[in-house]
Amino acid sequence: MNIIVLDLEWNQNSFGKKERNSDEPVFEIIEIGAVKLNENYEIIDKFSQLIKPQIYHTMHRITADLIHLQMKELEKGKDFPVVMKEFMEWCGEDYIFATWGPLDLLELQRNNEYYKLEPLSDGPIKYYDVQKLFSLGVMKDKTRKTLEFAIDYFQIEKDVPFHRAFSDAYYTAKVFQKLSNPDILQFVSFDTFHIPKDKKEEIKIAFPGYFKYISRGFESKSEVMKDREVASTKCYLCHKNLKKKMRWYSSNGKNYYSIAYCDIHGYVKYKCRVKKSETGKYYAIKTSKFITEEKMKKLQDEWNKDKKVKKMKNKILPNQK
Repeated sequence: MNIIVLDLEWNQNSFGKKERNSDEPVFEIIEIGAVKLNENYEIIDKFSQLIKPQIYHTMHRITADLIHLQMKELEKGKDFPVVMKEFMEWCGEDYIFATWGPLDLLELQRNNEYYKLEPLSDGPIKYYDVQKLFSLGVMKDKTRKTLEFAIDYFQIEKDVPFHRAFSDAYYTAKVFQKLSNPDILQFVSFDTFHIPKDKKEEIKIAFPGYFKYISRGFESKSEVMKDREVASTKCYLCHKNLKKKMRWYSSNGKNYYSIAYCDIHGYVKYKCRVKKSETGKYYAIKTSKFITEEKMKKLQDEWNKDKKVKKMKNKILPNQK
């Protein structure tokens, strides 16, 4: 299997969201750059193409300052559907994407849908988020670093300028080569532009230290949290249903938390993020991981404190009418 290391440059409306038609993508892709790696993580091919703008014909000042491209240069490019066809043919049949961060695949699919082209996938796309891999494998935390930071960390020669699609894809590939360790590469990511269509296609995957579950779509947030699989507190090692030590709660309506206890493996913390898909349906991304008793008590204290604050607000607010 080849690895397609992808990077995009995009432009946006210079006059703000109010001047944008609702059916237009916020970001219009103006350049696609990519590097193809073989199974030995060697660079075997490259792709670079400018795209002629069809939506935004004025270059946003931030975009112009960052990538140093002018509209007259982009006018020499090809239309997005043509470039996309060439790019997908270049990718071949057996490949996995790699990007620096989670945005490129998302924007590529948004532009793809705007032109009513064949979708990259009808469900979540598994890919390598090289930025995340660098954080987990090198920095040993969840801190998101810049691409240039990673290049400097590995002392990779800066032989091409940054902030163009091909050059950033090239540098991302160079960092990826340094991370090509099975222990690091097992931490794959999933793009959810297209969420699982049904229960059979839901994502369930165990990583070292935690478990991830991506649900199908629901009509409302409340339906998500009422679903048996979403709300369940199982031990992902022995698959037993566990008794909750802290029932599901949320302080913001987006992230929900719960804690349960396994007699064999200890305390399990569950975090469930409820997100809205491109089609307007709601879905859950739930992670579960083992925690210490000390961490469990700290979370319980935070939960009890939050409940007290909500009770106080409920008592005060009626008298303020």
